[in-house]
Formats: sequence, C-alpha cells, structure tokens
Amino acid sequence: MCEYSCVDGFASDWHLVHLGSRAVGGAGLVFTEATAVAPEGRISPADLGLWKDDHIAPLRRITEFLHAQGAHAGIQLAHAGRKASTHVPWQGEGAIAPAAGGWADVVAPSAVPFSATYPLPHQIDRSGIERVLLAFREAAVRADRAGFDVIEIHAAHGYLLHEFLSPLSNRRTDEYGGSLENRARLLLAVADSVREVWPRERPLFVRISATDWTEGGFDLEQSILLAAMLRDRGVDLIDASSGGNVADAAIPAGPGYQTKFADAIRARTGILTGAVGMITSPAQADHVIRTGQADLVFIARELLRDPYWPLHAAAALGEIVSWPVQYLRAAPRGSAARTSTGSPEGTSR
Repeated sequence: MCEYSCVDGFASDWHLVHLGSRAVGGAGLVFTEATAVAPEGRISPADLGLWKDDHIAPLRRITEFLHAQGAHAGIQLAHAGRKASTHVPWQGEGAIAPAAGGWADVVAPSAVPFSATYPLPHQIDRSGIERVLLAFREAAVRADRAGFDVIEIHAAHGYLLHEFLSPLSNRRTDEYGGSLENRARLLLAVADSVREVWPRERPLFVRISATDWTEGGFDLEQSILLAAMLRDRGVDLIDASSGGNVADAAIPAGPGYQTKFADAIRARTGILTGAVGMITSPAQADHVIRTGQADLVFIARELLRDPYWPLHAAAALGEIVSWPVQYLRAAPRGSAARTSTGSPEGTSR
C-alpha cells in the first residue's frame, strides 16, 4: 500500500513504524509498497525507491526490525510507466508538472495516456527497454544487500509491465507487441534478469492483473499462459490481482472477488498463487487456504485498519497466539510470549 511519504525515494521513520507494526502484529511476510527501480518510474515524487545504493541503509534498518519480530521481509519492485509523474493522491489528481516536482520523461509501450488527466507518455524505444531491464536487475541486487527475503515484480495495476501485457495499452508492431509472447517479452526478460542475481533459495513473486475487466484487454486465459511461462523461468508464485489499466473499467468488486483468479491459475499451471482483494475476515482467509484456492493470502487495506489483524485472526481461529512480550499484560489468557527473535516462549499468567 503506497504511503507517498518519501523524499528522493528514501525510506523514513514512517516506513519503519508502518511496516514494523505489521510485523509486531503477527504478519508472516511484510511487503514494502511499490518501490521504484528508477526515478522516472515513480508514481509520484513521494514514492519509495531503490535506484541507488544510498537507499539500502534505511531499508536494511527496516528488514532487521521485521526479522527481529519473526517476520519475513518482502519488497515489491515496480516501474509506473504511463502512470508516473502524478500527484500524491491527497494533494491532487493526474499529472504533476515538472515545476511542481514531476518529470517529462514518462514512458509506455505506446504513446497512449492512461486518461485525459494523466501524462502523455513517450513510446519507449529499445535503449529505454534495456535501461528498464538493467534497473530491475540492479534493484534486485540492492534488495539482497538490504536484507529482503522475497522480491515481487509488480506487473499489475496498469504500471509499465502490465501496460506491455495488455493489448489495450500496447499497440506496438515490433517484437514487443501483437502476440501474447511478444507482449510478455519484457516481463519475461525482467524475471530472467532478476532471477539471475536473486539467490535461488529466496522466493521470486510476480504480481499480475489477471484481467483488465474490459473487452479486448488482458484476461484470465492469457494470465494462465503467462503464469506457465513465468513458472518455467523460476518464478515461485503469482500474486493474482486485477484491473488498473483502464480508467473507466467496470469492476464487480466484492468480498474475495479476485480469489477465483488465483484458484484458476494454480489449478491449471501448478504454480503457487496468492489471493488478494477484499479478504477481511479470519474465516474467509482460512477458507481460501483450506480449500486450496491459493497458497497465500495477501491482506492490504484490512491491515491498514488493524495492524494486529493476524494476531486477532489467529485467536479467532483457535490458534495459540504469540504476542510481543511488551504487550503480554494486555493479551488474552493463554497467549504465548514472543521473544526478541519472534519465537514463542512460555505462556501468559
């Protein structure tokens, strides 16, 4: 969940407290927001970044704290494409002028804006594509140095890699446009490049929008084919979201409305999947896992509302709950105390 709270891409005390509190609250894997691999790949001037070595130290401070609470640390690497150089949401909407902190070098597979209020992008050329590949690769190396356990490549929600995947935003006639194989070429190359430098024992996820919710766009059948291609390149899990590439798409949002995508991709390709999207109750999340619809459940907005949702969910499902020792006096009876390394130790009295 983007926090729009950075200066020049640097993680701040806000990020330490924001991400750290979710680890204290019992989350097993805590992801950063979309982290730009290049300054021109930010959604807004206030986005988190990992395009230079100076960004590593404040992120390492965060991963060390997450690990001390027993959580794993994940980072989502992204390039905003035609959705770049826009306002922080609570300060405005659409394009932000260079004089106000925006930038002119907004790129996309084709010179087609997301909407009338967004920047008109330049069609990225081959040298630009090579720079994007290098940026993802170098960001993955920095993520390793910063202590992250999982990388997720963001290829969803109308950002650059998704823009290439969708025929609605990709109107190219070269080897990066037309067929699914061509439209997937950049994402596959990014996955290859990241996998080459990311330790093999550490998971690599890819987030996709399984459908554009618009006729003629990217859809579930193409997502299944794409997932098989990514599986064969060493990707470990598909995080199955949807939408974000069409400004006026009619999305039938409701409880668990995207879980069916994770289920279908998992069943037809054998790759691990994660379910996301209006999963808010413990029973609902537990049902997704117990029925084999997905291998992980990603919680976003509900964790913004309640950083301790995992602890409350575990208690609601009858599990022994491990509370931080500092909070044990307020924990329910029978809760275990969590040591500084995140492991249970004894029970409350």
